[in-house]
Amino acid sequence: MDNHTTINRRRFLTVAGIGAASTYLAACGVAGGDAEKAKAALKVCFAQPITDLDPLSPNTTVDEPALMARRLIFDTLVRRQGDGYGPALATSWARPDPQTWVFKLRDDVTFHDGSKLTAEDVVASIRKAIDTTTNLSALWGSVKSAEATDPTTVTVRTDGPLGTLLVNLTLLFIPPAKRLAEPGFFRKPIGSGPYKVDAFAPSSKLSLVKADTYWGDAAKSPAVELPYIAETSTAITSLLTGDVDAFWPVPPDQVRDVTGKDGVKVDRVPSYVYFLNWFNCSRKPFTDPRVRRAMWHAVDVNNIVRDLYGDAATVMDSPIPSTVFGAAPQQPYAYDPARAKQLLAEAGLGGGFKTSMMWFATSGPLISQLAQSMIASWAKVGITVEAQQVEKATWLERLNKLDWDMDLQTNTVTTGDADFTLGRLYTSKANRMGYRNPALDELLAKARGSAEQAERKALYAQACKTIWDDAVGIFPATITTAYAVRDTVRGFTPVPSNQPDLSTVLMGG
Repeated sequence: MDNHTTINRRRFLTVAGIGAASTYLAACGVAGGDAEKAKAALKVCFAQPITDLDPLSPNTTVDEPALMARRLIFDTLVRRQGDGYGPALATSWARPDPQTWVFKLRDDVTFHDGSKLTAEDVVASIRKAIDTTTNLSALWGSVKSAEATDPTTVTVRTDGPLGTLLVNLTLLFIPPAKRLAEPGFFRKPIGSGPYKVDAFAPSSKLSLVKADTYWGDAAKSPAVELPYIAETSTAITSLLTGDVDAFWPVPPDQVRDVTGKDGVKVDRVPSYVYFLNWFNCSRKPFTDPRVRRAMWHAVDVNNIVRDLYGDAATVMDSPIPSTVFGAAPQQPYAYDPARAKQLLAEAGLGGGFKTSMMWFATSGPLISQLAQSMIASWAKVGITVEAQQVEKATWLERLNKLDWDMDLQTNTVTTGDADFTLGRLYTSKANRMGYRNPALDELLAKARGSAEQAERKALYAQACKTIWDDAVGIFPATITTAYAVRDTVRGFTPVPSNQPDLSTVLMGG
């Protein structure tokens, strides 16, 4: 697409966005006393809908807006604090032996319905995490039991050393145990967080109000509104007109539409989000690592990432982003079509072969363009790749059944810790991409069991090298998240997880 066409398209989208935004503004109109409440509310829009507030929803790891909302409604036992972990519902914890953890709870916490939080509520959430099949199940597979020793003490036992329990607990949200089984509970759930649910229309809008009985630092804004706006052009127009206060991630090709605009500031943060192209290592010809390496050598990753994303993405040198604990830099696969052809010939595929690549359109920014660029590169070395852009539900079903040749997607290391991705996705037991390596399994098990960060870091460095050298996938780029925020917003801090703490944010003048 030439520059003239691109500019015209942007102008069209902006004009179209104004019309769509007008409809959105009318739908959000308020009157009387509600007008002042709406004016004071912090409004953050997303291009991904919040469909479910259940902390153990199957979409937990991929639905970043919902994860952020859950952190406002519910509490966890511990929180990330710098490079370590600090207290939340738990005031302290001890590890009397490698397979036992004991947590002491606060005694001044109440849920939004006025009931008091006890150890039984924590135990119920842990047991539900153990018993429920979700895409987070691997995090809880080593947890054997949870017991309320007394009203403010929880004892967790594991079937082996589990040094990653604390980081996993940052994703365990605690609702009241007695209400978990209520029909429709998660349509308007009760938590103990700084905000409580005022109204929730799944896939449309979530409205939160400040919880006056919150045990911790009081939320700064009296209310938070999280509307879903599907069209980026509409979201940008709403931001520029002041109808919403913040929007992220801004797609790379539209960052210029918010940069330098009156009343808006743009911050860019290297994120935990990255692209990956997995090979189905259980399906020929990708059972042969020479073929997988050939695929990588055939793609000019540096130029493709630069041309598509500019400074909105960074070429990766590890199977996880460099911002993640445990990432270790590796020797890049040089763009070398001749080497790719040589490896294919060694694998008996000198004449090339046919295969396919699967992705879903909303998986990541410009993902279809990335797919087509890679497919064009492979064609130059004799590899014909069928493009398979599918609906998200179809993609997920096929992914879990290993019914694919190559899978292109974005992924997020939600906890910022290597175990969340490497220990959850790359073990033989997980079997996410048909790759089985007992030596890697052993490394990841040792890293998960250790409570010593230095030891874990060294083990993950070895794991990163194994995954990289075996070319289990191609890891093109880490995404830099662009946050666009009105200059009337105070206390907003962008973070790599794409899930900033909105309880510290206040609307200023």
